[in-house]
Amino acid sequence: MTKERPSKPYTATQNACKMCTPLGAALAFHGIERSVPLLHGSQGCATYMRRYLISHFKEPVDIASSNFSEETAVFGGGANLKQAIENVARQYSPSMIGIATTCLSETIGDDVPMILAGMGASIKGTSLVHVSTPSYTGTHMDGFHQAVAAVVDRFNPADKRIGYKPKKKKTVNLFPGMISNADIRHLKEIFETFHTPCTVLPDYSERLEGPSWQEYQPIQEGGTPISVIEKMNVAVHSLEFGAVLALNADKGVDTAGGILKDRFDIPCTRMPIPMGVKATDRFFETLSEVTGKPVPERYQKEKWRLVDAYVDGNKYVSQKKAVIYGEEDFVVSLAGFLSEIGIIPVICATGGKSGLFRQALEQTLPETVWDQMQIHDNMDFTRIEERAAALPDPPDLIIGNSKGYAMARRLNVPLVRAGFPIHDRVGGSRILHIGYKGAQNLFDTIVNAILEKRQSDSSVGYSYM
Repeated sequence: MTKERPSKPYTATQNACKMCTPLGAALAFHGIERSVPLLHGSQGCATYMRRYLISHFKEPVDIASSNFSEETAVFGGGANLKQAIENVARQYSPSMIGIATTCLSETIGDDVPMILAGMGASIKGTSLVHVSTPSYTGTHMDGFHQAVAAVVDRFNPADKRIGYKPKKKKTVNLFPGMISNADIRHLKEIFETFHTPCTVLPDYSERLEGPSWQEYQPIQEGGTPISVIEKMNVAVHSLEFGAVLALNADKGVDTAGGILKDRFDIPCTRMPIPMGVKATDRFFETLSEVTGKPVPERYQKEKWRLVDAYVDGNKYVSQKKAVIYGEEDFVVSLAGFLSEIGIIPVICATGGKSGLFRQALEQTLPETVWDQMQIHDNMDFTRIEERAAALPDPPDLIIGNSKGYAMARRLNVPLVRAGFPIHDRVGGSRILHIGYKGAQNLFDTIVNAILEKRQSDSSVGYSYM
């Protein structure tokens, strides 16, 4: 790996390359049918997170709050939390309230499990699920995974096996991580073509991208039903996406698939997000092994169309250099895709600080690119820009979410938007990243960004490639 260059010292994060931990939890809770997220903290936290989710998904996003005040911050928020839960239960009649803590409630030491125990496991037919998500302990991805694990834990207790038994069709649990609506829909389509029932958790693909309403809907339709989540303990297999997530699980961190494996002996396979040919091949091979069914021919055709596109566009992307950033698992999978099309990810940056980012990249990328890369975790955009500006040769591309736009503009490098959040373009939630079709979409977008930059920089321009 290339040696890191020291940056100017400063004491504060400037434009963080991550978002708050409870934001990820709130999104995960939105992927459960008739669920309402509730943040135990100040109103400002809920407003900030709603703003990011709404700007990306372009849909209404409700997040309740226990509404801390100065007095609450001093004397505790137990009364506020109870009242907030009662108000949400009365006004929305949700199937579940997902309660995520914020920095403030965690710092003052509110014992949320004890408060909820005093209210019972549910209130007026509404189940309560709690997850501890102070932002000083992680990123929005940590909150997302912790919320999914908390839901699985709540509805699949170790001492309870339900009477339901799968008969003719084997059900598979899928924990895809924080991916786009289009990605989720594509995954569900793949399982349909394998004629295999699949429980996707969470599934916000319809709830956060539904049809126009004739009348106001307090809770949008869509999401994984709790009745289905309660049957995850009789599935034949679980799949979890995320290279860093897998390494965390190896260290003993609880994941949704790990909980089901430990309690009910359900096999769990973890793999990187299937972006690009190699990762998608692995996904389909695993799915074929789990289901006992061959990969449908349609996906073989998609693969070879993609490979043909790689050949057609190789002269435009070969040896180009890219700066990529975002969530750890997203960057790892994106780097793997770029390396197989001939683009060198000269900077891989993330705001995450799992300590496993470098290891996951080394497991994913060929050794031939290691000495051409810089790998940085716990980063903000100021430091990413400093390192990009200090590269011996300017990068040809920057790939990541909208938060890197100002950096890309100052560096005069085209930005290919991918991941979350995308709030300066429409369709961010409809970008397809995974599978052969997702790789085709990304490849075409990247090649066209390179061609557009070359064309716009030309003094005469040109009409043909």
